[in-house]
Order: sequence, then structure tokens, then C-alpha cells
Amino acid sequence: MNFRNLNPLYLLLLCSLVSCQDEQEKAAFEERKIAFNSEWQFHLNDSVQDTDTISENTNWRTLNVPHDWSIEGDFSPEHPAGTGGGALPGGLGWYKKSFTLEEKDSTKVTSVMFDGVYHNSEVWINGNYLGKRPNGYMGFQYELTPYLNYGETENELLVKVDNSKQPNSRWYSGSGIYRNVWLITTDKLHVTKWGTFVTTPEVSKDSASVNIELKIANAYPKSKTAIIRTTFFQAANEVASVSEKIKIEANSEEKITQRTSIKNPKLWSVEEPQLYTAVTEISIDGEVVDQYKTPFGIRSFEFDLEEGFILNGKQTKIKGVCLHHDLGPLGAAINTRAIERQLEIMKEMGVNGIRTAHNPPAPELLDLCDKMGFIVQDESFDIWEQGKTEYDYSNHWDEWYELDHRDMLLRDRNHPSIFMWSIGNEIPEQWSERGAELGRKLANITRNIDSTRPITAAMNPPIHTGDEDVTLQFDEPQQPNALAGSGALDIIGYNYAHQTYPKHQVNFPNTPFIATETTSALATRGYYEFPSDTIKVWPVRWDIPFDGGNPDNTISAFDQVRTPWGSTHEETWKVIKKHDFLSGFYIWTGFDYLGEPTPYTWPSRSSYFGIVDLAGFPKDSYYMYKSEWTNEYVLHILPHWNWEEGQTVDIWAYYNNADEVELFVNGESKGIKRKEGDDLHVMWRFPYKPGTLKAISRKDGNIVLEKEIKTAGEPAKLNLEADRKTIKADGQDLSFITVTITDEDGTLAPRADNLVHFELSKGGKIVGVASGDPTNHESFKGTKHSALSGKVLVIVQSGKDAGSVELTATSEGLEAATTTINFE
Repeated sequence: MNFRNLNPLYLLLLCSLVSCQDEQEKAAFEERKIAFNSEWQFHLNDSVQDTDTISENTNWRTLNVPHDWSIEGDFSPEHPAGTGGGALPGGLGWYKKSFTLEEKDSTKVTSVMFDGVYHNSEVWINGNYLGKRPNGYMGFQYELTPYLNYGETENELLVKVDNSKQPNSRWYSGSGIYRNVWLITTDKLHVTKWGTFVTTPEVSKDSASVNIELKIANAYPKSKTAIIRTTFFQAANEVASVSEKIKIEANSEEKITQRTSIKNPKLWSVEEPQLYTAVTEISIDGEVVDQYKTPFGIRSFEFDLEEGFILNGKQTKIKGVCLHHDLGPLGAAINTRAIERQLEIMKEMGVNGIRTAHNPPAPELLDLCDKMGFIVQDESFDIWEQGKTEYDYSNHWDEWYELDHRDMLLRDRNHPSIFMWSIGNEIPEQWSERGAELGRKLANITRNIDSTRPITAAMNPPIHTGDEDVTLQFDEPQQPNALAGSGALDIIGYNYAHQTYPKHQVNFPNTPFIATETTSALATRGYYEFPSDTIKVWPVRWDIPFDGGNPDNTISAFDQVRTPWGSTHEETWKVIKKHDFLSGFYIWTGFDYLGEPTPYTWPSRSSYFGIVDLAGFPKDSYYMYKSEWTNEYVLHILPHWNWEEGQTVDIWAYYNNADEVELFVNGESKGIKRKEGDDLHVMWRFPYKPGTLKAISRKDGNIVLEKEIKTAGEPAKLNLEADRKTIKADGQDLSFITVTITDEDGTLAPRADNLVHFELSKGGKIVGVASGDPTNHESFKGTKHSALSGKVLVIVQSGKDAGSVELTATSEGLEAATTTINFE
């Protein structure tokens, strides 16, 4: 390729696609949309004397957004959000930002985009009211142009965020401008907001047809004739282009469709998520006046009645998890690296699917799912007309649902990771004809905007089971609920009721299957006590009040405790694994999340459902899935090996790529075990003796893996391990440092709950601490935190200058530890 003859804007695109480090060129390429996150002023009306107004005497605090003020508060059961809302405060807050614009921008169109504000936001620019948006999860944009000052005169953007009426959510929502803000400046002739849609109606190994729908706006007082050129890139390579001349009338919008084909396309898959970029340029008299970039992917897929989910002609079982929007100790404030870390941990477990429970996600999550290869179920609502809490979205449904749903579809429809739309979760109306009517309305909206993906809803369950005994074994079709039978859905979504899955083809012979939500197993990482002489299975804190009745009859060995509506991890996976027509499932949940400690109450303030805890530390079930879902060699034994001598203990092992596992205690064999039938683990039971528990997996008589767990002595040392020791010096990147408490010999102290203090040298800052303990009420925003089962997490954020910082961890009676984090 001759780079000398390329349009400079193409060079900037190529530069960005190959990670060019020239910041000037990057800034020029991204001129249309710039981050608008720094140097905001914030005021929280945290006193009963405060009103919902501000004045010249208001005290302001300078900060950057994304920002979540609730996570900075104290945990208390007295907060109106309750434990369901994370036992953290809401309130009413104000944000304002002053900025100037160059005179050259006075001939352009300037807008502000908020990716998410929770919730009931209202916005003003220079005293002019722009509008209100009740939904806390969907992004929105306001044009500022008519009210702006240019040159040296400042502009003031003011945002009111009202999260004072609570409860308004069944989980932790966060409060504030908790997602990114963007300033968007375009020519008066430009591609509109979310104004492109790329589809690939025909896909083969040899060729893919590509259509791009474009919505062009002309804000000039005269008609304009322009050339619209779209160039398609894969990595840094131009693979196709198409252009046409259009005339668009003054103060109007026009839609056009451009068509081309790409030879030998690189297909997007979960193993190789290949991406393309469409770059649309608008030129007037040979000058490029607007450029709009649309990432997309090329893939074919279907949900088959017999074979389940088929991606690019290959049967693919969806092995997914549901994720709430919070980021643990960071609260709801979005950070791209924090989301990426969550997805990396899930990918390592073998997860290939994400459900955005139960709302439109941050755009950054979808971008990462595109790049990392996840099958996404994008969900719009947890609530329709009938509310679930007093002040929730049902109060705004009639006025706002169509706009919110349309905006989600328009914003997200180019993401190749999205394979289905979910129009609701456990909607009470699902049982009534009103639910069928609303379902059809939402489905019509969806198909009018995107007919390339199927529609589902998460129903609990989709059939009437009479006395709600979902263990019914039936051969005749059962009556679908109103929503499932409405004709609105292309895929039947099941929440729980795993016993009915094998009969799906009896009940819905013409509609494919997806388990939208499953399991809800309860566990606390590293916690195994059970009130008996045998250490069996209670992997949840026993001292916590239980709201769901006596759980004893739901226990089976070390597998997670069943909720009355759910299952153990093993139960549901065995069903999904067995039948090809079951396309897959989304487990509740991949990570613990803030709020909804169901079925527990205070002192719990976060969930127990996660396969990974709130700090990002895997629980035991993580390794069951990893042994089933990956080719990586796995041998995991549990529990820890610190008990009372003579106490009877169940020992479990998860393993793969092996025929058998032999267990030893202090060198004495306790026998060889092999999985039989549909077993997912092996188990031994015998009285505890201190020393070393050792497992050896073998295949064809050859050792595959060895794993040891030793009895730990008294806690003596701290050990620090960073997930990344070098991070970007951009003021946003994060290093997640795991603190492990060990004995003198370096063995994890599995019962250690020591309070650990942190100190960071100048240059960065500590932005979060956590241990994964759902009952810990220490602040996530402090510089100290108590360990759970020998571990605690500290999160360090970079500064904007290159260099290094030292993090020191100390705890009374323990040897301190220090690590260095580099900023580049």
C-alpha cells in the first residue's frame, strides 16, 4: 500500500488501529468526540436542611467523573435503600463543569453525551434547561449549540441527580454521573447520534455482503451536496469501500444505504473475535467535514430447535454468566480496566457469554465483549408497568419506555458480541394478557430497529406449573404464560426451573431455548463451617440471619447451598450439558455484587450468588466450571486443611484431562477415585489429621497434576501480588493487588481475618479495598480492610506522570510487605 497517497484521515485511522503512540494524531482522529470527565464540581445535599437547589454559598468539591457518591458512604440498615440496595445512602447531588470553546467551533454543532446518570437527572447549560432523563442506565445526548459562549467567556454545565426517593432498585444502583461524559463537536452536515447500522446478510468463508445504513443530518440553512464515502478496514488493512453523491435539503435528515462485499472475511467467534471498522466520511467540495467510525464483526448464527446455538456453522454451547453493573469496591463508577479484569477472570474460567442484568450496560462492557469474544444477551428492563420497589422505573414507564428501549437498540446494535435482545426480566405482567400486549409492543419496536437478532425475555418460568412444583414430570404440553405464548419472543427464556428444561421441546416445539438465569447457589469464599461434627458443606457464613426457611434439606456435600428457587452449580450444568437442543445458560452470577443479599438480611450487604467474590477472588465452584469448560489442566481440592483433630471432613476434587485422582494425607494414601456417570467431582471422607493433604491426578498411569494443601501455622507474614506491575500513566488505569496472609513458611492462613493497613507513596492513589466478606462494613474507600479467609484486595490507580510508586501493607503482629507499581 502506498501511504503517501492516502487521505490524512485514513492515516490517522490506520495509526489508531495499530496502536500508534503519537498523541497528536490520536487527538486529531478523535476530534469529533472528546472525554469530558475532568474537573467537575460536586455537591451532595446530605443534610435535612438542604433543599433541592443550590446557591452562591453552596460548597463544592472538585472531582473527576465517572463518580459514585453512594459508595463513599457508611453501611447502615437504616438507609432507605435497605440491604437490597447495598445498605448505602442515596440522596440528591449536583455536578457542574465550567469550560471554554474556541471561536472556530461557533460554526459547528456541539452536544454533550452522558453514558449513564443514576438517576432522575436534569441538565442545564448556561442557565438554559435541556431536559430530564429518569432512567439511570441508558445514555442520552443534548445539543448545546444555541446556548454556548465562544472565546474567553466560560460556559457552565449543571447536572442535578436525584436518587433520594428510595428504595428504587432491587440491587445496588450507585448514585451520580457514574459513566463517562463526552463533548461531541461536528460539522453542521454530519452522521447523527448512533446513526449507522452495519449488517452482513450473507456470510460464507469466501465472501460476506455488507450493508451500512446511514442517517445524515444537515443543520445548514441551505441544501448541501456531498460525497458519502465508507471505507472498511480489518486491522490496518482496507478491504472495501463504497461512495455516492447525495443532496440533502436544509435543516433535514436523510437515510441512505451503502452496499459492498468483503472477500475471504475473518469471522468473529468466541475463540477469535475478529473485528472490522467502517469509516464514513462526508465531503463537501473535496473537503472532509465529518468522519464517523463504526466497529462491527462478520459472523453467521442461528438458534436451532435441535442443535441449539450455531455460530459460523459450528454448534456452540453458551456458557454464560449474568453480571450486574457494579464493580465491587469501586461501586457503580465505570472503569474500563476494572470491567476488563472481570471479563478476564470469567474467560479464564471458560465463560463465553454475558447477560447484562437487568439493564443497558456501559458501552465499555460491550466494546470489551466484542474484543474478547463473549455471546451477549443485552437486556433493557427489569420493570414494566408493575413495580418491584416503591420508587422504581414503573413510575416512569408510560412516558419513557419507548424512548429508552429505542435508544438502547440504536446504541448497541452494531456490536458483534450481541446475539439476542431481552425485553424484560421476571416481569410480573408475564402472567397476564397485559404482559402479552406489552411484550408485542416491545418486540415490534425491536424488530423495526434491528431484525437481525432474536428476541427473548427472562421468565420465571415460561410455563404454568399448577402448584408451582417445577419438578413435575410431564409428557403433555404445559400451558405457557401469557408472555411466552404471545408470539413476541423468538427464543423462550427460562429463569430457574431447571427440572423443566428437558421437556422444552414438548412445551415449545417451534421455539428455541435459552436459560436466561440459573442456579442462585450461595457461597462465601473459603468458608466451610457447618453446625455438626462433620465439615460438609455450609459454605456460607452461619452467623447470618436466613430469611428463606430452614435450608438444611437443600445441602449436599461441598456443593453450594441451594436457594428455594435455584439449584446447585452441578445440577443445572448437568442438564444443560446433556441436551444439544438446550442452547446454553447464564448463571446467576459471575461475580458477587453489591446489594440483594437474598435470602439473608443485615449484617449482609452484598450477594452470595457469585462464582467469584466481590474482590475478584474465585470461590471453589469456579474450578468445577473451569474443569468442564476449558482445556487447561485443572486439579482443585477443597476445603483448606486447618480443622480440629479427629473432626470428620469431606474432601472434594475437581479435575480434568485425567482418569483418576489419588489422595494422600501425610504420605498415606486415602484411595483412588474416578468420576462415574455424569459426576463432576470425586470425594473422600475421613477424620482430620494436621499436616499435608496431597492430590495426584493421572491419565493412563502417568501423573498429570499434583496439588498440596498444608495445615497453616499462626499468621505471620503479608505477601503482595499485583495483577499488573506496570500500568498506563493516564490517571485511570488500575493495578489490583492481592494481599495474602501466610504463616512463617508461606502457607496461606485460611482463617486469618487480620486488619491490614495500606500506604502508597506519592504519584498514584488507593481507590478501593475489599476482601469479599459480605458482612464487612468497613469502607471500600479507606486505606485499611480486614481479610477474609486470609486474603484482601487493594486497588491502586495511576497518576498522569510516568514513574513508580511503592505500596506498603502492614498489620499488627505480621511481617510487612512492599511492592512497586510502575506508571508508563
